[in-house]
Amino acid sequence: MTLFRSFGWVEGMFVGLFVLAYGLYLFRIIRISRSLHTPYGTVFIKLILRSAVLFLIIVSILGPTFGDARREIKSVGKDIMFCVDLSKSMDAFDVPPTRLEKIKFEMKKVVAAFNSDRLGVIIFSSEAFMQCPLTYDQNALNLFIETMNTSLVPGSGTDFGPPLKMALAKLDEEEGAINQQKSKVIVLISDGEDFGEETKEMLQLVEEQGIRLFTLGVGTERGSQITTPRGGYKTDPQGNPVVTKLNAGSLKDLASRTDGQYFEINESRNDVNKLINAINKIEGQVRDARVVDVSANRYFYFLTAALILLVLDVLVSVRTVRI
Repeated sequence: MTLFRSFGWVEGMFVGLFVLAYGLYLFRIIRISRSLHTPYGTVFIKLILRSAVLFLIIVSILGPTFGDARREIKSVGKDIMFCVDLSKSMDAFDVPPTRLEKIKFEMKKVVAAFNSDRLGVIIFSSEAFMQCPLTYDQNALNLFIETMNTSLVPGSGTDFGPPLKMALAKLDEEEGAINQQKSKVIVLISDGEDFGEETKEMLQLVEEQGIRLFTLGVGTERGSQITTPRGGYKTDPQGNPVVTKLNAGSLKDLASRTDGQYFEINESRNDVNKLINAINKIEGQVRDARVVDVSANRYFYFLTAALILLVLDVLVSVRTVRI
């Protein structure tokens, strides 16, 4: 038999209190018996009984383990690919401090919520690039998220087609990827301004493969101007200021066609927790199952014996002083 934990100060305190309390009790009984010149030997019967109860309770607390038990350990998880829009419109500040900085902060919360799943990050504008392949490494994910900025991709507009195409390819080709499509998720994060021509075709492929697509819109309907590296504001060829607005309609359409959901972040609304809950509801796929031999904690044997002796102590009365 082995113990899960060693004898510590807590157990020692209980033993010390028992010895102190019972020592004072014995001293009182013996003094009274001697004064009355009566036998007091039967008092030790209760002492033995109660000492046994204390011993059994302490052993059960320490977690006695013996014998072997076989247990099946399953590894269950999902593959989640994030597609993050890094077009210049993500530098707009209608969602403070900027749309992109807000997304980077919230993505770290999402990473922490799915520590048993594989997550990857694709960045895009008119083209898509793999920022971080599917991985369990949260530190690497957070590092890649922190380094995201709009200068990493060409600034020629936004196209949802390339990131969806790359996400589909990576979810299928990754070694050891989950076989069931229902356990694969794509999260598209953007302000919704899509100028591409491949989106409908890629969306159809997502729908045919049964992969859930969630969209997260960031921005406001009133919109915001876009800052430039020199500190000014972006203008069109005619010199008019460029205002970028959240186009929630396109993102809602993408989500609804793939049995997904649309979520939003603006100055007064943050649906990130709802997004986390929605992904959590998706059933994960068993990646691996192993049967291992483990020692069984048999504390209940000792606790049951202690309870029986405790009941016996209550029911059986022993006269400690006989006159």
